[in-house]
Amino acid sequence: ELRRFGHNDINHFERVLKGIEEETGAMVVVDGLYSVFGDLAPLPEMTPICQKYGARFMIDDAHGFGVMARGRGTAAHFGVTDDVDLIMGTFSKSFASMGGFIVGDEDIIHYIKHHARAFLFSAAMPASNIAAALAALDIIENEPERVDRLWEVAERMRRGLKELGFNTGDSVSPIIPIIIGEMEPTLIAWKKLFEAGVYTNVFVPPGVPDGRCLLRTSCMATHTDEQIDRALNILDDVGRELGLNG
Repeated sequence: ELRRFGHNDINHFERVLKGIEEETGAMVVVDGLYSVFGDLAPLPEMTPICQKYGARFMIDDAHGFGVMARGRGTAAHFGVTDDVDLIMGTFSKSFASMGGFIVGDEDIIHYIKHHARAFLFSAAMPASNIAAALAALDIIENEPERVDRLWEVAERMRRGLKELGFNTGDSVSPIIPIIIGEMEPTLIAWKKLFEAGVYTNVFVPPGVPDGRCLLRTSCMATHTDEQIDRALNILDDVGRELGLNG
């Protein structure tokens, strides 16, 4: 049985867990860093509630690894790594490869290896993808200045967007949305930005709730200050033309 709770709504989250019979058991699954709006799950508040009701806690940190806590992920950012039962992620984001991983207690991982349906009749990762992921991990561990630079770029972008009057929501990460609202102006803005040399990801329902259409910007450590400033200038021009900012 699957039960949902409101986005980052701690009170609703506890009510849902409280309503599950103790002998049934429960596993809570959340994103660490949300991939569209760039906000974080309130892990410090969720962890003790999971412990209170005996629920297992699993974090999908596909977008957090390589970004939060100098690359160690959202649980490390909040200091709750030891209180989380399972953490999974992907090699297709910060690790610039393919495949993924899941970490937890040895007995749980052993069970997953022998019972997870994704393992049935599946092939191993290609050696080239493994080598790429390992190389990326080595860079994340030994070149922390790259992660520091990522945050410098992200803060420059976020600050600039806010100063221009754009709605960036609750983003606290290098994933920075420009929330527009309705679908038509969002799609028009995306096309105009693309033609002007700025690429964004466009999100419309069902990828986002009705009335929350947006353009997602994603910063990289390799972006220069000049590139960010140029993108902001183009965003300002398009925003003013369509009446989206200010």
